[in-house]
Amino acid sequence: MFIQTEDTPNPLSMKFVADRAVLGLDQSGRPAVGMDFPNEETAKASPLAAALFAIDGVSGVFLGPDFVTVTKAEGVDWAHVKPQILGAIADLLTAGIPVIDKTAAAPARTSATGVDDYEGDDREIVEQIIDLIDTRVRPAVAADGGDIAFQHWEPRTGVVFVSLHGSCSGCPSSTMTLKAGIENMLKHYVPEIAKVEAVA
Repeated sequence: MFIQTEDTPNPLSMKFVADRAVLGLDQSGRPAVGMDFPNEETAKASPLAAALFAIDGVSGVFLGPDFVTVTKAEGVDWAHVKPQILGAIADLLTAGIPVIDKTAAAPARTSATGVDDYEGDDREIVEQIIDLIDTRVRPAVAADGGDIAFQHWEPRTGVVFVSLHGSCSGCPSSTMTLKAGIENMLKHYVPEIAKVEAVA
């Protein structure tokens, strides 16, 4: 098995890209929405995340469609944990163990509104926002070992709320990326948007 490592803009996170799917594609054929495991307790739903949290110094795990992003604790050297992380990922993926235990409780997610929660013009705007995030933003964010998910749009104020996951969560440059990149792009295509904010 070949696993490539990539640095991310977040110095505490590293992206591990395997030569096979991690979460793979969803039912519509799009890359699956990532799963964030911010602590060991939430990792019980994933044998892979649990194995990574068993490594001293791992403080977060994010599973993407074809990658794993691991966040280390402050003061931990990548040279000490990287070989163990590579070994754990290779062992679980080559053994054919499911990445997600369907019988375990999935990690809690921030509740998001969907297109069906909006009517008329608001519904059309939300469809545009979700499509732009899925087709233009998510691939770019995934390249840096993270993910972004639409959470809510407030038509009265024009504010779009999104959640950041993986290496984007807690990244020093995520605020700049959110404002200078994502917000500007969404406002360009959807003039009803006033600003974009991240929610925990």
